Amino acid sequence: MVAVLVLASCASISAKAASGATTTLPLAVAARAWKPAPCRIGPTRPTPVSVPVPGVASDYTLTSFDSTLLRIHWFPTADAKPAPTVLMGPGWSLSGDTDVTGTALFGGLGIGSMNQAGYNVLTWDPRGFGKSSGVATVNDPEHEGKDAQVLLDWVAHRPEALLDSPGDPRAGMVGWSYGGGIQLTLASQDCRVDTIVPGLGWHSLHTSLDKADTVKAGWSSVLASAAVGDKLDPHIISAQTTGLSSGQLSADDVAWFTSRGPGDAIKKIDVPTLFVQGTVDTLFTLDEAITNYRILRANGVPTAMLWFCGGHGTCLVKPGDPNRVAQATTAWLDRYLRRNTSVTTGPRLDLVDQDGGRWTAKDYPVPAGTPVTATGSGELDLTADGGAGPIQLPGTPDLLGTLVQPITPAKATNAVNVTIDPGSVNALAVGAPRLNITYSGTVDPGPGPTRVFAQLVDDSTGVVVGDQITPVDVTLDGKNHTTSTDLETIAQHLTPGHTLTLQLVATTVAYAVPRLDGRIHFTSVAISLPTAKASAIHRA
Repeated sequence: MVAVLVLASCASISAKAASGATTTLPLAVAARAWKPAPCRIGPTRPTPVSVPVPGVASDYTLTSFDSTLLRIHWFPTADAKPAPTVLMGPGWSLSGDTDVTGTALFGGLGIGSMNQAGYNVLTWDPRGFGKSSGVATVNDPEHEGKDAQVLLDWVAHRPEALLDSPGDPRAGMVGWSYGGGIQLTLASQDCRVDTIVPGLGWHSLHTSLDKADTVKAGWSSVLASAAVGDKLDPHIISAQTTGLSSGQLSADDVAWFTSRGPGDAIKKIDVPTLFVQGTVDTLFTLDEAITNYRILRANGVPTAMLWFCGGHGTCLVKPGDPNRVAQATTAWLDRYLRRNTSVTTGPRLDLVDQDGGRWTAKDYPVPAGTPVTATGSGELDLTADGGAGPIQLPGTPDLLGTLVQPITPAKATNAVNVTIDPGSVNALAVGAPRLNITYSGTVDPGPGPTRVFAQLVDDSTGVVVGDQITPVDVTLDGKNHTTSTDLETIAQHLTPGHTLTLQLVATTVAYAVPRLDGRIHFTSVAISLPTAKASAIHRA
């Protein structure tokens, strides 16, 4: 279960739209003609070698480009007629899914539901995991990326696969976390991918795992524990060891993780992409999907974002409709993989607030209303006591809650507190709150980074908004300094009488412990929450 929840450029030649059930979502984006560009990579690819696994009808051993042996799992549609194919990658350290009857993660689509919808499904054990050989290199384009290209080669030779041209199967991708990241890797380097639905993916492993050059120590430990016994690149072990001991990564490890992408390679993706991200995801936050979305949107690629209460985190508030992810994914595949132009794919932005209320908008960022602001001041003792987290879960927690409970921020007792009163405002706060601080402070000398952390607490529930906390780089040399920082993106319905509290804290269970034994004086603390213009967002 631990593994399930963690690190789980052109398109193909156009073909006639296949028939399929029409799925309609509210506030549909006006469909524009999308004509995939010609793909000429297929015929130049070598024919892959695979061997059936005795006694397992779905399984084959596939030889990859560098002789790595990949265990793959093939689930064609029941009638075995040529059909579009969906590749579904697993989470970090996991084998490929083989459950044709079970429920899917996070309300997504499983093998059985995709088969019933008329799609072949291919899953696989990534290199270094399961029954595959090789060493895991975190979706490196030169390793896992090329492995996925060989998967497409294999599908192109299956009689059950619909082809757009020789060597070019009609192929889409779904999957969560590590299985979301590989979609961005493959789509940026192989034009045979027709559409993707990356769930809980990332833009950069530097900004996500090492935000503000501060290691997410909680998740670092979880990721390392999940992969014990697997074959990992030495950089993974090095980063985990030095990150926990010093709170920072070496320049070499930072460069290695940054090269895992997609980063700038996202600009090469020109196939329709639906980003599914969690509002309470503390590993790959909303900001990662937003960065990717903005790049594709600026390049004119059909793209959308769906935010749900889940992901690498625990939903401590009302989750809303559990069917949203499956409905949106089905519509996306039907429109862009089955090529059913009668299907509408819904709004470009579809999200839930802390009450499970659903909001939709035509684009992101949403046109802004009047921000909600607050100011304050105070002194913070830089001590390990009274930091943000861990959370206390009521009753008997489920497996997900048990996993993230020790590393999820909670209201701190040692904090500088600033009350945020929305007054008469009734609006959705959506986007990154802006923090401005003027301060001075000192701290004992040492090798660790100097940081404070900022979080918002919902005073009505006592829950940290989105479970999110943001590291803030501070200079503690006794002099006055001013700095501005964007906090993690939130989606919070602000209403009269319901206040929030900004907390500036010294430590948190989410990040590595910074240098302590000192004090910081905040002469000015200003926080601004962005709100959506009422006419630009629709509450369903």
